[in-house]
Amino acid sequence: MSSYVAEAGEFTRDTDYIGTRITADGRDGYPVEPGRYRLIVARACPWANRAIIVRRLLGLEPVVSIGFCSPIHDERSWTFDLDPGGVDPVLKIPRLRDAYLKRFPDYPKGITVPAIVDIPSGAVVTNDFAQITLDFSTEWAAYHRDGAPRLYPEPLRTEIDEVNKRVYTEINNGVYRCGFAGSQQAYEAAYDRLFSALDWLTERLSGQRYLVGDTITEADVRLFTTLVRFDAVYHGHFKCNRQKLTELPVLWAYARDLFQTPGFGDTVDFVQIKQHYYVVHRDINPTGIVPKGPQLASWLTPHGREALGGRPFGDGTPPGPPVEAERVPACHGAGG
Repeated sequence: MSSYVAEAGEFTRDTDYIGTRITADGRDGYPVEPGRYRLIVARACPWANRAIIVRRLLGLEPVVSIGFCSPIHDERSWTFDLDPGGVDPVLKIPRLRDAYLKRFPDYPKGITVPAIVDIPSGAVVTNDFAQITLDFSTEWAAYHRDGAPRLYPEPLRTEIDEVNKRVYTEINNGVYRCGFAGSQQAYEAAYDRLFSALDWLTERLSGQRYLVGDTITEADVRLFTTLVRFDAVYHGHFKCNRQKLTELPVLWAYARDLFQTPGFGDTVDFVQIKQHYYVVHRDINPTGIVPKGPQLASWLTPHGREALGGRPFGDGTPPGPPVEAERVPACHGAGG
């Protein structure tokens, strides 16, 4: 996903994404089909991190391939600088922009991740990050691994949707409203909204292990990717500094609980996260200097949330270890 600093006043995110969906019945012209699509992500991006986590929890690695963009990009596009020759090995392109232009030659908007690309045509199908993960849970159900969790169970969907809406507007996007505010007044209003919402979450999570129901759902995935970046990026870089996550006991324990759950922490690359925000956002950080901290080993300390009950995967099972080619380098995680 791309962002910008507001000229004056409040930061407003363009939410008009490519709404084409990959569905079991193929009604948009893109049917669910193993091996046909490639999920393009950047580990740095919280919106893409959601898709990485959900794909892994559901065991979709064998049916939806994945391509990783570099954490550092220019104004034109995310790039494949991490790959040999700077070219995605499947799509054979150096920039994600190429897949967007293949479908929309005059594509006028920002080139965002996550995006799903149709491999045969080389054209982007969708970049609707919120719908991508929901469709992984629903439209791709026939290809879930044995023991896959139900991240979007029908009886809880209304409540999940309600929680997701508030978490998105106030927290996922709220940190950006702070960081990219164009005036002191807009910043302070955004700051107050963000921490008011974090206080609401503290209250909600003080008596229950997960956001909705007694198992991990889509709602937890969406909150986690913001919380895991909070102290490394948002507290300083985005001026979200009333407290660090480590100073919010309930949310810090909740975040550690998820981080230590297979499929969550093993997708997080703190080095790439910091590189992206501190190097790319030169309007906020003109020197491009990347901070050394924070210390990460505390992510692996006991959290005590088991005392609240809950079953992370419900009647299912945890995913196995990450695919070898998709592992975060040990020195980029909390154990490094």
